[in-house]
This record gives sequence, structure tokens and C-alpha cells, in this order.
Amino acid sequence: MTERLYLYDTTLRDGQQTQGVQFSVDEKLAIAKMLDTLGVDYIEGGWPGANPTDSAFFEAVGPTRATLAAFGMTKRAGRSAGNDDVLAAVLNAGTPSVCLVGKTHDYHVDTALGIGRDENVENIRASVAHCVAQGREAIFDAEHFFDGYNANPAYALECLHAAHEAGARWIVLCDTNGGTLPGRIGKVVSEVIAAGIPGDRLGIHCHDDTGMAVAGSLAAVEAGARQIQGTLNGLGERCGNANLISLIPTLALKEPYASRFEIGVSAEGLHSLTRISRRLDEILNRVPRNNAPYVGASAFAHKAGLHASAIAKDPATYEHVDPATVGNERIIPMSNQAGQSNLRARLQDMGIEVEKGDPRLLEILREVKEKEDIGYAYDTAQASFELVARRHLGRLPAFFEVKRYRVSVERRKNKYNRMVSLSEAVVVVKIGDQKHMSVSESMDETGSDRGPVNALSKALAKDLGPYQAAIDDMHLVDFKVRITQGGTEAVTRVIIDSMDSAGRRWSTVGVSPNIVDASFEALLDAVNWKLVRDAEAP
Repeated sequence: MTERLYLYDTTLRDGQQTQGVQFSVDEKLAIAKMLDTLGVDYIEGGWPGANPTDSAFFEAVGPTRATLAAFGMTKRAGRSAGNDDVLAAVLNAGTPSVCLVGKTHDYHVDTALGIGRDENVENIRASVAHCVAQGREAIFDAEHFFDGYNANPAYALECLHAAHEAGARWIVLCDTNGGTLPGRIGKVVSEVIAAGIPGDRLGIHCHDDTGMAVAGSLAAVEAGARQIQGTLNGLGERCGNANLISLIPTLALKEPYASRFEIGVSAEGLHSLTRISRRLDEILNRVPRNNAPYVGASAFAHKAGLHASAIAKDPATYEHVDPATVGNERIIPMSNQAGQSNLRARLQDMGIEVEKGDPRLLEILREVKEKEDIGYAYDTAQASFELVARRHLGRLPAFFEVKRYRVSVERRKNKYNRMVSLSEAVVVVKIGDQKHMSVSESMDETGSDRGPVNALSKALAKDLGPYQAAIDDMHLVDFKVRITQGGTEAVTRVIIDSMDSAGRRWSTVGVSPNIVDASFEALLDAVNWKLVRDAEAP
């Protein structure tokens, strides 16, 4: 017999409290749709009445498979639950579930609220009872619970019992400051259950200030809690919340959880994790963490020759799960540490079989090592490596030829008599027997100059004839520059990360003393890799 675990996502509320994150209504709707497709049980949409965006979201969101929850606080002192306008705004959102946060640490009751402790308990009881009377599922977030339990366990438990007796479906123990370690979380959850709060009514809400929010959540589950709150990619206040992108595959694939518990995320939902994680970063205009567990670009990268050799025989030698189960892929990076085992394994991943001992393998390795000696980095630019290998193997189509390009940067006064920059690029390419010339400026819609590399990228992608649809489908995700030598003979390395609508992400490299040349080399590789993978006819 398996027990049901419920996943409660608070990306749209707690995740929005991340420094530098501010969702629009459309972005919140898009994220809610992703969460619903993923298979979480609850989607907390925000705090209606607290800001216009959250209120507009609840007005715009349609039916969801997941239970939609509105967040708010318990009623304020000196008024009844029925006459509290803040609580009324939460209920007016019309969601099936309502999550109310309340104080359970006596220090916060005395200092932050400045009311009597008995009055705080009554506020909790009355608020939960009012929500239940309105036909809503009530969830009580016990703020600062673990700190409160350490300071005054009797009072912290009294607050929980008030919510439980008033009819709360879930009582969520919050490690609000994120400083409680997993062992302590497990012990306290066990003691709360022993004190009369059933485990199937308990949830856990961990923050990641010690880097252990996922571990703390799992400790709570092992102790008996049956709801887990978290966010996509671990967004949240300060260091973030428990990362559902890590928790979900751990619960679904790892023992003892996989055989003991059932979650609402299907195998298809599990397979979408990498895509969803990267899509959220795209919405936030953030660079995805390469070393993110399960979904990072480096999560299943095997650079050492010893590892690559073993992986070729059996991936289980150096992989804890099959990357395909979470929608990720295995990477055998090429670098100056590589041998023929890495190379053949990497080529096999590209769909190219080469016999052991083929002399072209040594040619590829020689070029990789020679280029890395002058500044290239193929372990982080696998798409550029693939093009090198295909060229040596005679498998790189000639899609187009760049005949010339030019970039100019001008400083001039605008109509407000301010000095501004304007970058302009001209690119001439030959496709078949025809030449195409494209001119582009880097000015954006605000009138700001986006720089010479942006102008080059726009000019290159402006007119590529039969390949235009493929080019329009790709966009730049990240642009990294590093100076590999100092002084007047500095060499610039540019790494460009690109992505397309299929969720594919690839990295290319360019190296030159001239940053524009290095950037253009990486841009060309990015375009050619996309055309190769889309199987465009040469």
C-alpha cells in the first residue's frame, strides 16, 4: 500500500518574493499552466488584494486540474473574521482553497503583533472557522513554527490545535527563517504528531538558508508529514524555498519514497521537468544553473576519460538515474583531457558511429587539443565541438558562406542633445548562387543601443533565405566573455548559449583577440548547429 503525498507549489506567491523577480499577469498565467501540466496538487496564485497583479491573476485564471489556492493572513486584532477586509479580499478570489498565515512563535506575537497570546490563538481559530463556514478548504501556515517550538513548545502547539479544531485541512509547519536542520525538523514533526495533530493533516514549508530545504522537507515526510510546499527552481525569499524540481524526481525515483508514496506527477510530467525548469528561467531572463540537480546542463556530463569509458559500457556506472526520465540528456564533453573513449561516446550521442581506430578520430582530437591550447573550451561548448567533428568526418553541410561583414559604432547627439551610441552591422552571405546582404542596427524599442554584437546577430539572422524559419526559431539565452590572456596580447573567449522552441539548448565558442570576431564565430556556430539538427537540406 502506498500513501499519497500532496505537492503544494507557491512559486507565484513565495517565489515572487525573490529579489529581482516580479511576474506580470501573463507570466503568472503561463507558469500556472506549466504547473497544472506538471501535476502538482495545489497552485498558490498569490495574495489577492495585496497588489494589482495578484488580484488580476485570480480574475483571469480559468479552471485548473490542480486546486487553486489564495494566500492571506489571519484576521487582524480588534475585528471579527467576517468584518476583516483583508481576509474578505482573500475569500473574494473565489478559490476552492485558502491558505492563511499566522504567528506561532510567542516572540513574534509579543513583538511583531503586539497583542496578547490568547488573542492570537483566537484569531487563528476564528479565521480558519470562518473560511470553513464559507465552504472553503482551509490551510494554516504556522509561521516561524520551528523557532517558536524551540522557544515555547506548549504555545506553538496550542496555535496548531486551534487551527486543527477549527477545521483546517492542512496545518503547515514553516521553517520561515530557514535555519532548522533536517534532523531537528524530523524530530519536531514526530513530536507534533504525538501531540495529536495527524500526519495526514501536516505539511512542511522549508526555506533554503542552510542549503538544506529539500533535505528538511524529506525529513518531515519520513516523520509523517504528507504535504510538501515548495517552488520551481527553488525561488523564494532570501536563499529561496524547497526546490520542487529536485523534490519531485527524488520522491518519484528514489527509495524509500518511490515505493512508499504516490504523487500526482505522472511519468510524462516527470519527463517535462527539464523543459519546465528552463522555461521558468527564460521567463525570468535568468541563466539556468548548469549544475542544478536532475535538470542542469551538466547534471549528466561526464568529462573524465575514465568516466566516459565506463558510461559507454553501462551508464549506471556514473549516473544515479536515467537522464531521459527527467527530460535531460547525457553529455560526454570534449576537452584537452579527452581520449578516444570520450570522443566515440560523444559521436555516438550525435548519432554518428565511427569504428575504433579510425584515423579521423586522432585528427579530431588533435584539433580539439590544439584549439583549447589557444583558448577554446569545448567542454562547455559542445555544439561547436560537434561541428568540428562533423567537418573532419565529412558530415557538415555547407548551408551558407559568409562573404564579409562590417560593424561600426558611432557616438552622436540625439534630439535631446545627449551623446548616445549607435551600432550598425552589415553581413553578406552566399546561399547557393545568390548573395544576401543584411543591414541592422542594435537600437531597441526604448532607443537604447544594445551593442555591436547585438547588431551583428540581428543582421546575420535577418535574411538567410530557405533557412529563415529555423533561424527565427532560435534565440540567445546567455553571452559570456572571458579574457584568457592578460596584457596587450589578450585573447577573448566568447561562449554563447542558444535555445529553440523545442527546448533544446546548445553552447558555442569563439576565440579571437577581437571580441567582435570571437562573438561572430560563436554566432555562426550556433546557427549552423541549429540547421544541422533541424536537418535542413544543404
